[in-house]
Amino acid sequence: MKELFQHAAITEGITVRVAVNFLPEQSQPEAGKWFWVYHVRIENHSHEEIRLRTRHWRITDGRGMVNHVDGEGVVGEQPLLKPGHSHDYVSGCPLTTPHGSMEGFYTFHKEDGSPMEVRIPFFPLSAPATAD
Repeated sequence: MKELFQHAAITEGITVRVAVNFLPEQSQPEAGKWFWVYHVRIENHSHEEIRLRTRHWRITDGRGMVNHVDGEGVVGEQPLLKPGHSHDYVSGCPLTTPHGSMEGFYTFHKEDGSPMEVRIPFFPLSAPATAD
């Protein structure tokens, strides 16, 4: 099955694409738990190597509560992207509401060591409606 990237943002020639899917088998609505998986593709369309150093996520639940998540790299990696190359990874997000959203940025370091913030596009987290 080919992944459909629904959301994208471009910063200085770096494209971040996101595909998100609700996972009913990992969710327990009766217990107030919903879970999504998201696939991120980072594409380097610039003319220099960049290394992903850190990530910053802003996760908002259906009640408007915001959680900021900062960390090194992505899923334990700090990939080096040469011009024309891309990096894919998959991660997940649990919420205590059936709706929410995510957005954020990555910090990359350029060849000269200078940092560059690359925007992660806003994307909604939405569970399908269930009959009561």
